[in-house]
Amino acid sequence: MADLTVTSSMFGDGETIPGKAAHSYAGGDNVSPDLSWSGAPDGTKSFAVTCYDPDAPTTVGFVHWVLFNIDPGTTKLDAGAGASGKQPKGSVQGFTDWGESQYGGMAPPPGDDPHHYHFTVWALDTTLDLDETTTYAKFNFMTRGHVLAKGTVTGLYKSG
Repeated sequence: MADLTVTSSMFGDGETIPGKAAHSYAGGDNVSPDLSWSGAPDGTKSFAVTCYDPDAPTTVGFVHWVLFNIDPGTTKLDAGAGASGKQPKGSVQGFTDWGESQYGGMAPPPGDDPHHYHFTVWALDTTLDLDETTTYAKFNFMTRGHVLAKGTVTGLYKSG
């Protein structure tokens, strides 16, 4: 599998994510960060973006974003693209652990060490015949054997 290079102008890999990307529950503005990527291999038919926090105290982590069927000509998402209705044309926002089909920002429990938020871009050899009820688990299952490349930028966030 090839590697994509994924970056954000809001934070670097291993750096702190600005509070405006945090969930309103944690005092943020719930604005998904901008993302850019490069290195997609030939045969890419769509991209997907996920955000996952493995540090959440749930035994299975916490999913903050599932976005798929992004046009293969796309190489970036603007900040806020995770809001309902703001995603790229033709793409689908899947279901997060916030219980919504849109980006849901960070809100680690007060007192926790900083959590790691993995923003992953996936290059797929297909588009997915799935809808807005698609969970992260279903996304991972349905993309098995279809991932041509992926890359991750990881940001940190700690509640006030």
